[in-house]
Amino acid sequence: MKTPCFVPLATKGAVKGLAPTDVLALGYEMVLANTFHLFLAPGADLVAEFGGIGRFMRWEGPVITDSGGFQVFSMGHGTVAEEIKGRRQQGVRTGAILKIEEDGVRFRSYLDGRERFLGPETSMEVQSALHSDIALVFDECTPFNVSRDYTARSTERTHRWLDRCLRWHTDHGPDDQRLYGIVQGGVHEDLRRESAATVAASACAGIAVGGSLGQDKSQMYEVVGWSTEELERGAPERPRHLLGIGDVDDLIAGVELGIDTFDCAIPTRLGRHGVALVPAPEHRWRLDLVKAPSRHDPSPIEEGCPCPACAAGFSRAYLHHLLRTGELTGLRLVTLHNLSYIERLMSDLRSAIHEGTLEATAAALRSGKPPGGSVGPTSCSG
Repeated sequence: MKTPCFVPLATKGAVKGLAPTDVLALGYEMVLANTFHLFLAPGADLVAEFGGIGRFMRWEGPVITDSGGFQVFSMGHGTVAEEIKGRRQQGVRTGAILKIEEDGVRFRSYLDGRERFLGPETSMEVQSALHSDIALVFDECTPFNVSRDYTARSTERTHRWLDRCLRWHTDHGPDDQRLYGIVQGGVHEDLRRESAATVAASACAGIAVGGSLGQDKSQMYEVVGWSTEELERGAPERPRHLLGIGDVDDLIAGVELGIDTFDCAIPTRLGRHGVALVPAPEHRWRLDLVKAPSRHDPSPIEEGCPCPACAAGFSRAYLHHLLRTGELTGLRLVTLHNLSYIERLMSDLRSAIHEGTLEATAAALRSGKPPGGSVGPTSCSG
């Protein structure tokens, strides 16, 4: 597989709004499916009946499955953005953590309120049944605002869970499934470096960087940098995956810091809200097609873009109309464009590494150069 690359989310067994052939045609080689959601529905046993998640969803490339740890964190603490911005959901959550113990986590399903359990061995068993090509160890995704002492104890538990996942996988896991460890440690340099060194010293085939990475982008880059520096010392040959990061500038910075693969909901989530990715850093690379400025705009989302939306000549005005009237075709076309944009961005970064021009290419992309290198800057209103 060509790296560095972005991995689209197929959370419940599908990249939302797209067929596997759509994703493949955009140039993607791997997708990420969600262990937690597939565990709850339709259940790993049913997926196993069809030969694993790849065959179940008719995806011919490799699949990576997360461990379920982040979803458990989100039920207990909200998303990272909610926590940092103080936007905790009010009222009773349908799904909720009941107890985090050494064995694992007991929680109530968001589907039916029934008590369920996920632990290191359970997560490995589910991912084994899903038969993904890459599985992630079960970890506790430490909240941002907890104490250093809690973060240290949580990280130590994650390391113990790492050992248990490795033992289970060695004894019971599919021979053709590779296992990635996860670096935790919050925003504390010593804990991050210690965690990275611990995972690097393990028998994991690859290493993911996870958990809360900080309050802002500068802190996130610092935390990721600590992790990759330690991984370069302890496991320079093993692939590195950055969990849950997908903004344009963050992908560029992550590649510069030595990350090989990324996953995130941002490109597809933005598409479902009518927001397109465009080479406009002054607008955070976003164009909201639902807003009024697009109503009479005859231009495509991005001039010269080869995606199905732009190449077919669909205007911003037409997409605005589809989105305002709730037509699913609009959401699909913007999602296709966004994933095309990200793949072209990653292709430029791959080429730059090969040609020894990463610094210059990264600077150009940050300044608003369209990915693909063949077209001029795109105007962006709103």
